[in-house]
Amino acid sequence: MDVYKIRGGKPLQGTIKVSGAKNSAVALIPASILADSPVTIDGLPEISDVFTLQALLEDIGGKVDFASGKMTIDPSEMVAMPLPNGNVKKLRASYYMMGAMLGRFKHAAIGLPGGCHLGPRPIDQHIKGFEALGAKVTNEHGAIYLRADELRGAKIYLDVVSVGATINIMLAAVRAKGRTIIENAAKEPEIIDVATLLSNMGANIKGAGTNVIRIEGVEKLHGTKHTIIPDRIEAGTFMIMAAAVGDGITIDNVIPFHVEALTAKLREMGVKVEEREEHIFIPKSENLLACDVKTLVYPGFPTDLQQPFSVLLSQANGTSVITDTIYSARFKQIDELRRMNADGKVEGQSVILSGPTPLQAATVRASDLRAGAALVIAGLLAEGETEIQEIQHIERGYSSLIEKLRGIGADIRKESVPEKAAVSE
Repeated sequence: MDVYKIRGGKPLQGTIKVSGAKNSAVALIPASILADSPVTIDGLPEISDVFTLQALLEDIGGKVDFASGKMTIDPSEMVAMPLPNGNVKKLRASYYMMGAMLGRFKHAAIGLPGGCHLGPRPIDQHIKGFEALGAKVTNEHGAIYLRADELRGAKIYLDVVSVGATINIMLAAVRAKGRTIIENAAKEPEIIDVATLLSNMGANIKGAGTNVIRIEGVEKLHGTKHTIIPDRIEAGTFMIMAAAVGDGITIDNVIPFHVEALTAKLREMGVKVEEREEHIFIPKSENLLACDVKTLVYPGFPTDLQQPFSVLLSQANGTSVITDTIYSARFKQIDELRRMNADGKVEGQSVILSGPTPLQAATVRASDLRAGAALVIAGLLAEGETEIQEIQHIERGYSSLIEKLRGIGADIRKESVPEKAAVSE
């Protein structure tokens, strides 16, 4: 079993660079299925989710070359092969294969998606969109089957704002006949990134980044070259880390506009945030102030950052409350942080944190991707050596994390330990 071992209490200093956006990558790669010639995506993070999607494209006949963050995908010989659970179970965003394969082949069979366990995350809005476009959707033997004689544009109102459903419907609609209108669409930067790729491939999309997206279907899409946007969640994680344990850290390759909600909360806590065009500098932070946070859909405070942010709040003076309106079960980091002496308790959709409490090293377990990021920050703060288990979750979303952290002075390493040393549930 691989683990991270972190010797904390060391102030970090220097420049750390943000990789390409994970939540864009997992949609951009399936989008290449819709083209009839090679698509090149530059700046991809080298994370397990990307390698899993590469394997899925190869499973259906794609030719994929991936090196140094650049992936070239030749989709010309792809076929609508069924994709059972296998690799599909490894990541939630495998559902984008549904929209892309439906858009190109008019049929698909995809195992139910996996990923982090964050409570109920149904794909009913995705299915609603596919059915509105003319597809018949059935659940057979644990897989989703999508079939359509043809896809026709439709007016689709999403009952809840969903990034996944917005993108998946876009993927299916770009090659449908006629006009599709997605109302109550999600507005995240990753949606704009995917729309930019599709537009460069020849799609006709207007309104991405607003709550109404209009798509005029086209008969075919061609290859293109695209550079992915920086990962705003990784940038936010590093900003929180800089505020918690930094002695002057520059976060490079950032679009400051994408992290405005976090920046506002950091400043509310007394953290200085200096913004430049493509980087953010955070000097050493002292005497942090407690604050309350509520996660909301973009441009609100991201649910993906509430877990790392909970570590910072444990170091603030006073009592703070985080309320997660997106994923009510996303507080599994709190039990682990309590092992490290944090003062936190979960009440319904909220967690109450009191501080400041000095964190102590412990053996802890990453239950999911962002909980794992929280434990890394906690380990960097804690006195002694912290061991983090289940690090495969962390490596789904953070590229070259050990190298990046060592580059600013962190004492962190990856080791193999016997399975019997695992933390009990």
